[in-house]
Amino acid sequence: MVQAYILIQTEVGHASEVAGRVRDIPGVDEAHDVTGPYDVIVQARADDVDALGSLVVARIQRLDGIARTLTCPIVNI
Repeated sequence: MVQAYILIQTEVGHASEVAGRVRDIPGVDEAHDVTGPYDVIVQARADDVDALGSLVVARIQRLDGIARTLTCPIVNI
């Protein structure tokens, strides 16, 4: 199991809408609209790194209103 934080920059005025749509995607545990350099922070999980990449590229980045994403895998030590 791989977990990650996905930081999302949205187009102006789309943060709440994007957060709501991202919450409905299987594999997404939480999505919050926030202030700062990113507009939405997502916590997600997948079976492996390849599946995580597919979640981000095929499901999240394709949503309208998203300008850019940054995926930060969680490292458990």
